[in-house]
Amino acid sequence: MKIIDSILTDAASIAAIRKDIHAHPELCFQEVRTADVVAKQLTDWGIPILRGMGTTGVVGVVHGRDGGACGRGVGLRADMDALPMQEFNTFAHASQHKGKMHACGHDGHTAMLLAAAKHLSNNRNFDGTVYLIFQPAEEGGGGAREMIKDGMFDKFPMQAVFGMHNWPGAQVGTFAVSPGPVMASSNEFKIIIRGKGSHAALPHNGIDPVPVACQLVQAFQTIITRNKKPVDAGVISVTMIHAGEATNVVPDFCVIQGTVRTFTIEVLDLIENRMKQITENLCAAFDTKAEFHFNRNYPPTINSATEADFARKVMEGIVGKDNVMVQEPTMGAEDFSFMLQAKPGAYCFIANGDGSHREMGHGAGPCMLHNPSYDFNDDLIPLGGTYWVELATQWLANPTQTK
Repeated sequence: MKIIDSILTDAASIAAIRKDIHAHPELCFQEVRTADVVAKQLTDWGIPILRGMGTTGVVGVVHGRDGGACGRGVGLRADMDALPMQEFNTFAHASQHKGKMHACGHDGHTAMLLAAAKHLSNNRNFDGTVYLIFQPAEEGGGGAREMIKDGMFDKFPMQAVFGMHNWPGAQVGTFAVSPGPVMASSNEFKIIIRGKGSHAALPHNGIDPVPVACQLVQAFQTIITRNKKPVDAGVISVTMIHAGEATNVVPDFCVIQGTVRTFTIEVLDLIENRMKQITENLCAAFDTKAEFHFNRNYPPTINSATEADFARKVMEGIVGKDNVMVQEPTMGAEDFSFMLQAKPGAYCFIANGDGSHREMGHGAGPCMLHNPSYDFNDDLIPLGGTYWVELATQWLANPTQTK
């Protein structure tokens, strides 16, 4: 494993920053203190910054020896926000804010990019510009989308952008990256079925929305098994059904809610259209009225082939070919997808281990993402920082994109 010496030397101090961020988690668009910490470090290292992009985002600009005159630019992105959940860990750096926790490792993502930032600021032996993107509100707020709306790619003319997420369960010292879809689109639906309430002993006097809801749940699965191509991936999960307030009353209405996940927009279009058709026609058949609401939150995260291959080669140079795995797509979602819609790039996984790294006082649960016993593995800081530096400098020397 080829770790950059200066990053390894600074790993302990960067880990201390990571633990401080972990102890003070902030939810989406509220990352004021975290942004302050990031901004102070970048400024202390002589890196110009722009704050407030996407509300609480921070972008650092590291010009190479040519002052960026060549026009080449590459973006490296880390998310900063925490989750609205109670931490079970009791070690010294556990969350100090009830109901808020860094359970997805964004504190570690921020730390790895800070490690790279310090090295790049002191070693500008490259031509072009590295843009350090510290993004807010990945957990449901669409912070990447908001930074783009605020003109990030106009103000900072990069030709490619890269992201990275820690991945629990895999052996530390390994990476995973692949071309094509690697994370799914995230979408929510809400359907209100309006019938006519009555006494439950006299159901013929009303129009019961509950059996209609039951048939809808079953009918939606035929979209997956009969409308969608078998080789295409898609998930429709009805996760909430709410109706009624008393056992002897047929309710006036029933509400169905859930999520849809796909790896392509084409399959998403198909599912949304068929869900709407089935809802309207089935409800009409039972003389009920339907309100259909479908919200597209995050698009699928799709790595461009050239950039994914480039990232893989960089990883192989650090950890060896055998330690760079095929990136198995997951139905989880990620708002880095918005950046990949706007620019070529790749989103990779860095293995976080099995949880044995956790300090005394960790929760009894597994060290998995979005688990109250999770903690980021600080051993990843020098490895992730090295990857960021090598990726940026090698890309600027041999860019995969020129426009």
